[in-house]
Amino acid sequence: MSPFARGRIPLSLRRAPVPWDRQEPTWRAAKPSLIAQALKRAQSRPSGNWYVIGASRELPPGRTLGLTVGSTEIVAWRDGEGGLRAGPGACPHLGAPLRESPVRCGTLVCHWHGLALDGGPFAGWEPYPAFDDGVLLWVRLDRTGGEAPTERPRVPVRPRLREGVDAVYTGVGRCEPEDVVANRLDPWHGAWFHPYSFVDLTVTDAPDAAAGDDDGFLVEVSFKVAGRLVVPVVARFTAPEPRTVVMHIVEGEGAGSVVETHATPLAPDERGRPRTAVVEALVAASDRRGFAVARAVAPLLRPLMRASAGRLWRDDLAYAERRWELRAEGRFPG
Repeated sequence: MSPFARGRIPLSLRRAPVPWDRQEPTWRAAKPSLIAQALKRAQSRPSGNWYVIGASRELPPGRTLGLTVGSTEIVAWRDGEGGLRAGPGACPHLGAPLRESPVRCGTLVCHWHGLALDGGPFAGWEPYPAFDDGVLLWVRLDRTGGEAPTERPRVPVRPRLREGVDAVYTGVGRCEPEDVVANRLDPWHGAWFHPYSFVDLTVTDAPDAAAGDDDGFLVEVSFKVAGRLVVPVVARFTAPEPRTVVMHIVEGEGAGSVVETHATPLAPDERGRPRTAVVEALVAASDRRGFAVARAVAPLLRPLMRASAGRLWRDDLAYAERRWELRAEGRFPG
């Protein structure tokens, strides 16, 4: 019987775990040229100039979110009806940092001189298109992106929010968005670099140079639970736009669940080195009756989901940062 047969208990017991140093090497399959080609295809796809700026849940009414995307300072808040508003982060009067200003009844009130912004154009302040997809917040920055704008961002297919459990992790690394995307387009490193989470990883399908828009990496992998207990799945990795990689569980427990990795360029650090925010959305779903319990205790699960993602990204940001360092020094391999 297939390990993914419907109705089977999702946990499997590994018969004879292979020691870390005796597992099958993956470096031959992880060809630098193959990863580079996948990255190039991702970078050629349109983004519509949309950038992920944070988690929807982390911007409640009455609060502001401020950050600098590339060289563009922005501020975001919710209007009186809960809609997302965004625009330049400097007050048009004398340049006060609007991220430090309070929101009153959906209106942003500058704390220097009281200039009030309701989200519409005012005194030279022009809003940016903004979109809240229920999990993530997006802002469209046409000057930064330089592409033909689109009305909405390309939100990946996800489980319905009322049927899943979602959590968002955010981390910052000293690298560029392409380094984050390249990390995700290298599934072969999973069981070697993250042995605490993944075992028995095999890439069963990888796109070639002639791959079209429907290219992707198909991976069989087991998630470690405890000891010899694992959850085997089949996952598909795709890059729908230059700053996003999506992993869909296509077979096994939680089929339909998705992990979205979004890379947003930030202002450089004090030494002029690039910084990138990794905003990773995890939307888990299952058709098992017991999953209703998970939805009921979602507020308790979200910190655990974020902690799990954070552990992986402590390693993966080191990967991305190392890649950027080698590129900056002109000695990147491949």
